Amino acid sequence: MDYKNIMDLILDTDDVTVGGGSASALSGALACGLIGMVCKLSTKKDYGLSAEEQLAYAKELEDIREKLLAGIVDDANAYGVIIDAYKLPKETDEEKELRKKAIANAGIVGATAPMENAKLCRRVYDIGIFLEGKTNPNCLSDLVIGYKLAKVGTNGCIMNIDANLPLVKDETKMEEFNTAMKELKID
Repeated sequence: MDYKNIMDLILDTDDVTVGGGSASALSGALACGLIGMVCKLSTKKDYGLSAEEQLAYAKELEDIREKLLAGIVDDANAYGVIIDAYKLPKETDEEKELRKKAIANAGIVGATAPMENAKLCRRVYDIGIFLEGKTNPNCLSDLVIGYKLAKVGTNGCIMNIDANLPLVKDETKMEEFNTAMKELKID
């Protein structure tokens, strides 16, 4: 994955395809790096977890980081699906109906990408909270910054799910999205 390209997209104020959902996923990916580093720096001494357990968390966080980096692209692509749906012709009744269905389907795509990213960010947050008091105390600030970034990522993704709900017409999907937002939200 081309990390520089991802960063360039997010930091480019002229690129409207990458917004809050992608930035939220990046926040989660940054959290993975910080918390994973803390785990690796907590293997020389027993802080409440074995070196193997610390390294297992670090590995899980590395895997989640890769998924979140891909999720940045997925979120940007989901926005493209919505834009494309709105560009469909609407001259005839048939075109209007096809466009209406395409927009509703695009809403599902638009809400699914941040939902998947929110689940990943929430897992990172939960790991960070669990690790507090079980890692090298010299790394506490890194751990706390990490899980706070994961919280921002989770709640930012939830905001992006919610932003796409007005487009969704499928009641089953609406219920799925609403349930996810309630379960994943971090106060």
